[in-house]
Amino acid sequence: MASPAQAHQHHALAHPHPLLEAQRQWKAPASTALPPNTLRPVMPASQRAAVVLVVLSHTLNGNKNKKQRPAQTSSGQTIKHFPKAHIRQGANHNDTRPSTMGERLSFSLTTFSPSGKLVQIEYAFQAVQGGNTSLGIKSTNGVVIATEKKMPSVLVDETTLHKVVKITDTAGMVYSGMGPDSRILTEKGRKLAQKYYRVYHEDIPTRMLVQELAGVMQEYTQRGGVRPFGVSLLVAGMDDDGTGKKTPALYQVDPSGSYFAWKATAIGKNMVNAKTFLEKRYNTDLELEDAVYNAILTLKEGFEGQMTEHNIELGIVDQNGFRRLQPSEVKDYLAATP
Repeated sequence: MASPAQAHQHHALAHPHPLLEAQRQWKAPASTALPPNTLRPVMPASQRAAVVLVVLSHTLNGNKNKKQRPAQTSSGQTIKHFPKAHIRQGANHNDTRPSTMGERLSFSLTTFSPSGKLVQIEYAFQAVQGGNTSLGIKSTNGVVIATEKKMPSVLVDETTLHKVVKITDTAGMVYSGMGPDSRILTEKGRKLAQKYYRVYHEDIPTRMLVQELAGVMQEYTQRGGVRPFGVSLLVAGMDDDGTGKKTPALYQVDPSGSYFAWKATAIGKNMVNAKTFLEKRYNTDLELEDAVYNAILTLKEGFEGQMTEHNIELGIVDQNGFRRLQPSEVKDYLAATP
């Protein structure tokens, strides 16, 4: 019995490579005859290219007829092969889950998805919807904003944490979403308001304040190296209508940088039920005192556990300006709420 090497040599002699065989059989024309000591002439490039095409065709046809045997481990288990296009590229090369175009684009802030969306902004909205419920109600003589203020632990001092904050003497805001992001926007809002006051010697109008904050949030949706703010804001204020009379204003600012004026609205995890409740109870003749009670009733709709003056916050803005209600005042409102 012939050895593997002898069998390979016999196969090579019986089936020579087409390119080598063509080179061996080709003879130079008589006109190109050279002295004996000169190297043998090489096949012209045009003929050599034609032979290469024939060889490639022969090779491809041979590969089509070959049935690829599945690779096996030492224990005899078959190893599955995945197309390279469907292998997730990353640090973990053992992760062979298929990756879709949506997954590859979802980590880019400045790249639109095939459906025309910036997916990171939608993720920011998800962060808002996972936050505590906040709401605002505009009345004929003021605006009330309210929110849940649940502590992560009973050991936390609730007096050091506030979600209803003051921006100017005539404006305040509340947020739903990521607390650190709201703190940055609060500082920016206060600086913008102070800058306006130094120039015009009056408080910045609520609409202009909202436009500036929305501009900051929108800027963080179109630059690389940053991420959108994971908060939505409710900004309440009193603006001069030009006749010396102040009118209430309520705005909502979203992570995309868009903003809207509202009569009453809600944000956070229970915003759908809260908006439905507000639609049923809101009327344009609502007084500020009644708006406070409606705000508490709306929070109670989806509130988990016992509502006390320590786990909710309320702020009101009227002709006297903006202020956050003290826990004792909130307790009185809770006791009088049906």
